[in-house]
Amino acid sequence: NPKRIVSISPAITEIIYALGADDKLVGRTDFCNYPPQADTIESIGGINNFSIEKLLALEPDLVLIGSMVNENTVNLITNAGITLVAIREKDHFGALFENIEKIGMLCGYHNEAVNLNDSLRKKVELVTAAIDTNVNYKPTVYYVVGYGKGGKFTAGGNTFINDIFNICGLRNIAEEITGWNYSVEALLEADPDFIIIRKEDMAEFVKTKPYSYLSAVKQGKVIPIESAYIDLQVPRNVDGLVYIHNCIDSIFAEQERYMNQIGL
Repeated sequence: NPKRIVSISPAITEIIYALGADDKLVGRTDFCNYPPQADTIESIGGINNFSIEKLLALEPDLVLIGSMVNENTVNLITNAGITLVAIREKDHFGALFENIEKIGMLCGYHNEAVNLNDSLRKKVELVTAAIDTNVNYKPTVYYVVGYGKGGKFTAGGNTFINDIFNICGLRNIAEEITGWNYSVEALLEADPDFIIIRKEDMAEFVKTKPYSYLSAVKQGKVIPIESAYIDLQVPRNVDGLVYIHNCIDSIFAEQERYMNQIGL
């Protein structure tokens, strides 16, 4: 039952707040900026280039790290005699519930973790219950992680993001790849039904060639999303999942209204 926790992971910080265990949080990184209240917690710097002096001054009895922390950083903390636990992001959606439970146990908030997981699972069940499993065709989707000169990246089949799309009744066109690299040629050939993109990138993406030739762009089937909703393994994944499902439902409903208006 630790009293003073330092989190070196934006995802862990978010989960600590979701559990209501933030009274134990005494330190974070510059990247731990959600929820907004996290800004009131002392920052020790970056994830792998933080100030060990600041960390020690906080006198933590537990440091929690995620998948992005390197071995040198781990050694720096453990050599200082501080208890450290790694809560790793995994490649499947169910790991979110596992991590919430682990963090809840470590913080002494087990019951709160159980309740949080129950509420999240109920939201997921509402989405899965609304999807017609008798339909043979699954709409296809592509998630734009990077494009253009910044690199052509998306979420492959070995990611929890791919699981989010499956839960929404979508088929990720990049499900066959492992990792994040995906060619423009493969994207144009697959020509997915929907594009999901970080909202700050949408305006530029839809007018950039050759992406502007995609059917989803021409037909207004590009869905902007707050990146943290699905890029980090956090409770907001469920909100992102619900948001994607609702957006697609809305697009299909609009199409159906149009078809009815023209008598088809």
